[in-house]
Amino acid sequence: MTAGQPAQDIRVLVVDDSVVLRRIVVRALERYPGIAVAGSASNGRLGLVKVASLRPDAVVLDVEMPELDGFATLTEIRRVAPDLPVVLFSHVDERVAQQTLQAMSLGATDFVVKPNEASLELAEAYVAERLAPLLLGLATPRPALDLAARVVPQPETGRLAAVVVGVSTGGPDALHRLVGDLPADLPVPVLVVQHMPPVFTRLLAERLDRAGPLPVSEAVDGPVVRAGAVYLAPGGRHLTVRAGQAHVRVRLDDGPPENFCRPAADVLFRSAAAAYEGEVLAVVLTGMGRDGLRGCAAVREAGGQVVVQDPATAVIASMPTAVLQAGLAHAQVALDGLGAEIVRRVSAGA
Repeated sequence: MTAGQPAQDIRVLVVDDSVVLRRIVVRALERYPGIAVAGSASNGRLGLVKVASLRPDAVVLDVEMPELDGFATLTEIRRVAPDLPVVLFSHVDERVAQQTLQAMSLGATDFVVKPNEASLELAEAYVAERLAPLLLGLATPRPALDLAARVVPQPETGRLAAVVVGVSTGGPDALHRLVGDLPADLPVPVLVVQHMPPVFTRLLAERLDRAGPLPVSEAVDGPVVRAGAVYLAPGGRHLTVRAGQAHVRVRLDDGPPENFCRPAADVLFRSAAAAYEGEVLAVVLTGMGRDGLRGCAAVREAGGQVVVQDPATAVIASMPTAVLQAGLAHAQVALDGLGAEIVRRVSAGA
């Protein structure tokens, strides 16, 4: 650690074969309060040496590199440091997006899309906005919170017509486990907002479709919402539902971001509370920020139910913690028990 930096600064190692991108990331992180750049490396082999010698608090890892690519590097990092936060730095094209999601399944903590800005200054600003807060959230020790007293139990007899889910950082793995735990005969639809850019959401939907018996698809505008199906919001568009004379239909829109997100869980939750007249179970999983908080308030006001992932089991606990602190949650459940909790609540109101 460089002299003069506060002891609480997190130390980040940047591993990328591009000289320009390494410089952009290093400069952006060095200027961000609470972060110190421990070092950088031009390929995975050098990165592993520096992980061992520098013992960073977090790693920014390129997917495509010479000598040792991101997959092999991540695999070795996970062997020697299973809990070290590793954030992938990825391009947005189908091949690299597929590789990135594969690396997520191998233990990457999250990913950030590489900047495509017109100047170095704008690229550094992008990294400071997108990457730095994520690293801080992942690597900063969590304060001990006793939130059990904020849970507001509710009789679980009300009918449920839909489940809506909001998730961000750590979402692909959490969704894979949750969807895999839901039965083929689930009598309600599941609509999901995962904070993720275009291309990635379609590929994630394809992966989730193989996770369990329920069909999973990236949502498109217009179809009737069917029970026993999972709809994933497409990157860059808000997912909503609208009630018609006989059916509830999927609606996508390009409205302004909420909570700096599009898609946003708040948008989906509000629309579901209205379309299903409160017969909604809102589920908030791991994630950074407060998206889902206002949507959960709308669900509660309409008479629906709210369940959050136990923050202790979340990659980043900000989203479920915000709902708990507001006194909006009827239960907090560990990730491994959420599928069963959803089934139980849906069955109780049948």
